[in-house]
Amino acid sequence: MPNANEDTSSVLSQVQQRAVSELLRVAPVADDLACRFQEAGFSLALVGGSVRDALLGRLGNDLDFTTDARPEDVLKIVRPWADAVWDVGIAFGTVGAQKHVRVGDTDRCFQIEVTTYRSEAYDRSSRKPEVSYGDSIEEDLVRRDFTANAMALALPEKTFIDPHNGLADLAARVLRTPATPEESFSDDPLRMMRAARFAAQLDFEVAPEVVTAMKEMSARIEIVSAERIRDELNKLILSVHPRQGLTLLVDTGLADHVLPELPALRLESDEHHRHKDVYEHTLTVLEQAMALEEDPDLTLRLAALLHDIGKPRTRRFEKDGRVSFHHHEVVGAKMTKKRMTVLKYSNELVKDVSRLVELHLRFHGYGTGEWTDSAVRRYVRDAGPLLDRLHKLTRSDCTTRNKRKAAALSRAYDGLEERIAQLQQQEELDAIRPDLDGNQIMEILGIKPSPAVGKAYKHMLELRLENGPMEHDAAVAALKEWWAEQDGLS
Repeated sequence: MPNANEDTSSVLSQVQQRAVSELLRVAPVADDLACRFQEAGFSLALVGGSVRDALLGRLGNDLDFTTDARPEDVLKIVRPWADAVWDVGIAFGTVGAQKHVRVGDTDRCFQIEVTTYRSEAYDRSSRKPEVSYGDSIEEDLVRRDFTANAMALALPEKTFIDPHNGLADLAARVLRTPATPEESFSDDPLRMMRAARFAAQLDFEVAPEVVTAMKEMSARIEIVSAERIRDELNKLILSVHPRQGLTLLVDTGLADHVLPELPALRLESDEHHRHKDVYEHTLTVLEQAMALEEDPDLTLRLAALLHDIGKPRTRRFEKDGRVSFHHHEVVGAKMTKKRMTVLKYSNELVKDVSRLVELHLRFHGYGTGEWTDSAVRRYVRDAGPLLDRLHKLTRSDCTTRNKRKAAALSRAYDGLEERIAQLQQQEELDAIRPDLDGNQIMEILGIKPSPAVGKAYKHMLELRLENGPMEHDAAVAALKEWWAEQDGLS
């Protein structure tokens, strides 16, 4: 975006020119679809985030349209034209489609949503919006969440529609609501979270009156389903500036309702200031983890955000004046599992993030001395497929301002990674298994499937972790020696 301090007319002229060039790139598919609606006697306009992103010079292949056609008419128009059509959102007036188009020298696949003009509001006792259809685009735009998303481009004539000065707010990088914030958030309380998400994604300021309404109405978010809250939270966390959005959630009180473990990290400092601000530390760890990513990684970012949530429950003021958080990683892992389950995350993601929280202190448990082969094997075994993420999380967790201490920790972890690389070459650490499998154990000991086989397998795995690979004969001898010491396992 141009500098907001420039002359307003100049700014608006620049963004309009940029929008025209962006829209020309999608003109083949947009104009083609608009002509079909026009021939059927209906209007079509590019709307919302698509217009906003065109003005920001970041329009992708996801296109949102609005129309006066009812959903059943939209289906009749779109089905013969699109490569694929889906109607899972038809109850809310939305028809989805996919269309492959040749644009210049490239083939592009557009994901399209066409939504009937509508207005919707939440019943105070329901988690679902009540949808009613409208008859004008102006009526549709006033129910949009923010002015920057309440602009439209009527097609195919390309008439710009901006009844709420969204273009000026976009140039000023500010989020306002078309109606009053209270009306907007009453219609859909999730918009309060969307304000935080857009602030994080677009690096926009939220207008003071919007922030005030968020504070006053934060408890209203509880009427929204966990799935919708989770999806907004994910978009915020995966944004370019998640600190900005998370801070807004905490400062407005929204986090108290959707992620209460985060504001709970704002522990009051003890009189000697001998422990860090855990909340600020957490946001810094998140940013440092992001700096180590190749691509945005939800698992890593969630682990960074939640890694210390066990600290408030485990904080103790020791007799010598120190503050301790013994076993906060174990407590935090349980809290992580509980919160992510409430937010309806997948079982796999809950398992992975909780495991990273549980393991994030493991490196420090070994001290700064030389790592034994056994310790390295166990570290790799416990991390499993999360090892690369654990590396990044552990490195990110160092936020000390003491440069000497930070350098020492970095060197120590460099040493660990070198040891892992050496052993991986020698022993295939990524798939550590005992030197004898279950079938071999049963054959050697002459036993049938039973708990004893599992115990024998576990013993052989411990030997493998402690001593590294064994020759077959040595493994057999070790198994028989262990078996001779057992009493009645078979």
